[in-house]
Amino acid sequence: MPLKPGPLNLLTDVAGLRVGNADDAKLKSGVTAVICDEPAVASFHVMGGAPGTRETDLLEPHNSVERINALVLSGGSAFGLDAASGAQAALREAGMGFSVRGINIPIVPSAILFDMTNGGDKNWGAYPPYRELGHAAALAASTEFPLGTHGAGKGALTAGLKGGLGSASAVLRNGVTVSALAAVNAVGSTTMGESPHFWAAPFEIGDEFGGLGLPAALPARSADVLLKFRDQNTAGANTTLGIIATDAVLTKADAKRLAVAAHDGFARAIWPSHTPADGDLVFSLATGTSGITPGFEDAIDLYAEAGSVMARAIARGVHSAVAESGDIMPVWTERLAASR
Repeated sequence: MPLKPGPLNLLTDVAGLRVGNADDAKLKSGVTAVICDEPAVASFHVMGGAPGTRETDLLEPHNSVERINALVLSGGSAFGLDAASGAQAALREAGMGFSVRGINIPIVPSAILFDMTNGGDKNWGAYPPYRELGHAAALAASTEFPLGTHGAGKGALTAGLKGGLGSASAVLRNGVTVSALAAVNAVGSTTMGESPHFWAAPFEIGDEFGGLGLPAALPARSADVLLKFRDQNTAGANTTLGIIATDAVLTKADAKRLAVAAHDGFARAIWPSHTPADGDLVFSLATGTSGITPGFEDAIDLYAEAGSVMARAIARGVHSAVAESGDIMPVWTERLAASR
């Protein structure tokens, strides 16, 4: 029986998670915060050559902190690392965090992407706005949230098309839910050449990113390596950020393996991925709300589906992007129209 998405086809189909976005149209940048209603087991894995992160060392299985309160994805390159401080402040105000001798310290790892040269006004004065955007994103967290040109995907770009914020979910045969969120700002392309067909087409459920499927014949030069700003690509000027989540009961080491497996979705949805010019990173979250601890075969299903659901989330992010004033790249719907 084919797998089905959860009721929202969003990261929040994993019970216990909420997502909030905050962004600025003039800035062409923004922040996405994922809030854990209860502290969740977490880990991460980096495969890009130029990551920008905060508090990721604690996510390694050999380190002592088992659970976290939130994750933050932000635009703004290194300036965007301020966003986690804003989200952390919002959680502290709400009484959430890791208690140390009566002091609440919210644990909020974060990662950033480069959206500084996308046509937005980055002349923000002495201090960047990301701390305030992070605070607003945390306060906006809900089970329903928009995709495309929102949050950390607000100013995202790929090779030839605007990127965006995407999400998807699936319910496995044992009842476990796995879901993904992606802020797609890759140096590579999510479509086959300059066609509207997504590399992730074999994993699409229904028409969640256009329903075009695979072309009858591969478009001419579809395997050419298309790069964003080919003459200007430098380390750190791109990056796709992902979050893979499940309601299964996992150890921290299991969560690390889940993050590793979810990177398969990058390779299935973006050509090329994991380059020296990308900071490609996946965070993993396990809420345990299903009460199900996967056995060996169920674990294989979970890790396999992690790649599939991440590929779908990436394609949905690009598919959902909308045109805005000052854009320097078209959106997918414009490419679709031009192909007909």
